[in-house]
Amino acid sequence: MLKVLVCAFAVATASIAMVGAANADESAFLKTLAGSWSGKGTVKVRINAPTINVTCRFKSDANASSLALNGRCTSLVVFSRVISANLKASGDTYTGSYVGAGTGTAGLGGRREGNAISLAIRWAKEVNGDRRAQMTIEKTGASGMRLTTVDTDPATGRSVVTSRIELRRS
Repeated sequence: MLKVLVCAFAVATASIAMVGAANADESAFLKTLAGSWSGKGTVKVRINAPTINVTCRFKSDANASSLALNGRCTSLVVFSRVISANLKASGDTYTGSYVGAGTGTAGLGGRREGNAISLAIRWAKEVNGDRRAQMTIEKTGASGMRLTTVDTDPATGRSVVTSRIELRRS
């Protein structure tokens, strides 16, 4: 009986240590995304719309289990949009919300794989024929971050990059 209790305690201790390590790993990763960011990119308001060149500024706050990314992208073509993503991490799984498509607050859910958080978007309203898209928040190098959204063209079924923003720590 004592052996069983010792084994159970060892398994429980190892499980708690593994959960702590997973959270610690996310904490270290999330902290690399904190700070002020600026950069340029492209946006398509809809799949069949022309590409707009944008300049963006973001402020990112991160702690051990969350990331808040808030900013604005503007262009010379009188385009200005507030963009925000708020994520909570549980291990390498992320959930949260996104504002930026002009349709209201969208839901986010996904996982981190390496230096990128890959997220499914669930739009508040139909966009490009459905309510689904993909977003990636990717750490690039020591001082870069890339934000990408991809949607599906309802006419062809092909994936279309609807925004790609390359940021540098400022």
